[in-house]
Amino acid sequence: MTSGLWELVLKGVWVTVQLLFLSSLVAGAVSFAVGVARTSRRWIVRFLAGVYTEVFRGTSALIMIFWVYFVLPLAFGWQLVPMWAGTLALGLTYGAYGSEIVRGALNAVDPAQREGGIALSFTPWQRMRLILLPQAVPEMIPSFCNLLVELLKGTALVSIMGMGDLTFSGNLVRLALQESAEIYAYVLLIYFAIAFVITRLMRALERRLKAGIGKAPQPATSTVRRAEATGVGATGGAA
Repeated sequence: MTSGLWELVLKGVWVTVQLLFLSSLVAGAVSFAVGVARTSRRWIVRFLAGVYTEVFRGTSALIMIFWVYFVLPLAFGWQLVPMWAGTLALGLTYGAYGSEIVRGALNAVDPAQREGGIALSFTPWQRMRLILLPQAVPEMIPSFCNLLVELLKGTALVSIMGMGDLTFSGNLVRLALQESAEIYAYVLLIYFAIAFVITRLMRALERRLKAGIGKAPQPATSTVRRAEATGVGATGGAA
């Protein structure tokens, strides 16, 4: 490819990264707000949060982009630029999936921890901030990592708005060169590289958060040494 075509692809990569970052911020905020709401003691709060989750989880992200970018302008007389339309549609859609991650992790915290907070006369907000979230957030990271990778792949949907993301730019290059296999191979590799970076960063974050609450994973060599020091054999019996 010529330098001009490579520049087009790199611009598409930058647009994709921007969209991924912005929509992940929206999705993260929605995930925690709705996920915490689904654990509320007030039934109306749980009901409304549940309705949101079911509606956005049960609809296509592609159709949501159509609604935000093409339908809402007809109803309200204003139109978002493609970047913000894509950010809103993807953030709201993937936030619904993330809310289930948050709800599940919060409900998985040992009930004794909640009871301890009540015994200490903590308010519900203090129990959430000081007891529940510090223990639940590290357990959310692997699932959120998968969700971020899915969100990265979902960014390709914005190409229907003519937005110059990686997929749209790659298709323009393909049309210019009439070379499908090579161009799409490059596009796949770039998506893989971004996903790989996301995975590494999220795993590092998970290790750091777990270390903060005393749950840092022990290296296998340390486990073997401890077993040898205590005289425990590989089969679980005494050495």
